[in-house]
Amino acid sequence: MLVLDATEWQARRAAHEARVDAWLAPHLARRQAGEKHPVEDFLFAYYSFRPAQLRRWHPGAGVVLAGGEPDKDYVETAGGVTLDPTIKKRKSTEWVGTLLRNTASRPAHFGCFGMHEWAMVYRAEGVRHEQVPLRLSPAETARVVDDNRVRCTHFDAFRFFTPAARPLNRLQPTREAQHDNEQPGCLHANMDLYKWAYKLSPLVESELVADAFALARDIRTLDMRASPYDLADLGYEPVKIETAEGRHEYARAQRTFAERAAPLRARLIAALDRLDDSS
Repeated sequence: MLVLDATEWQARRAAHEARVDAWLAPHLARRQAGEKHPVEDFLFAYYSFRPAQLRRWHPGAGVVLAGGEPDKDYVETAGGVTLDPTIKKRKSTEWVGTLLRNTASRPAHFGCFGMHEWAMVYRAEGVRHEQVPLRLSPAETARVVDDNRVRCTHFDAFRFFTPAARPLNRLQPTREAQHDNEQPGCLHANMDLYKWAYKLSPLVESELVADAFALARDIRTLDMRASPYDLADLGYEPVKIETAEGRHEYARAQRTFAERAAPLRARLIAALDRLDDSS
C-alpha cells in the first residue's frame, strides 16, 4: 500500500477540483439557464459520468489516505482509509482491457477525414444538432459523402449513420466486433478513453480520468469543426474536409490526437495490470 500524508493528498484533491471546475462551471451555468452547447456540453450528454462524479477526487486502488474519513467508497485501514476492496469485485475489467490492448497493438489509420459526422446527416430529413445549421445544402452535403470513401471503424459512430449511409461504409461495425475493429487513429476510440477511465473509477486515479476528459474535449472540438455543421457563430472555424487542404489539416490533427492518446491508453492498461496482479 502507498500511504499519502494528509498534506499531499489534500493538495492533489484541491488541484483536481480546481482543474475540473473550469470545465464544469460553464456547463452547469448553461444547464441552469436551459441552454445547450453542441461542443462544450457533448461530453456531459453523451457519456454517463455526472459532473459531481468527475469532480470527486480518488487516488486509485492500493493507496492509503492518512487522516481520511471512511464513507461509502472508503474503509478504515492501518494509517488511514483506503478504497473498499469490494469495489474491485463489482468492476468488469476484462472486456475493457482486451479492447485497450487490441487497439494499442494495431497501426493507426488517418484516412477517414471525419466522414462519420457527414454520414449521420446523409440524405436525412432532419439533423442531429437542430440548434446549428449545416454549412452546405443537403444536396451538397450528400455529394461530399458520395465523393469520399466512408471508412469508419467505430461502432458507436457507425450506429448513428443514416440508413442510406450505412451501406457506403467500408466496414459494417458491430458491438460484438469492436475488439477486432478499433484502431488508435480513430477520433472516437481516443475520445472513449475518457469513458474507459471513468468506468474504472475509483480504481484509477482521478488525474487520469481528467487527462482523458481533456483529450476528449479537444477531440470533440475537431470533430465538430470538421463536421457539416456551421459553428461560426460559436467561434469555431470549419475544417473543410470537402477540400484537399481540409483533409490534410484533419489528418494532421488526427495524428496529434493519436500521439496524445497513446500514453493515456498505456496508463489505463498499466492500471488494469496492477489490478490483475493484486487479485
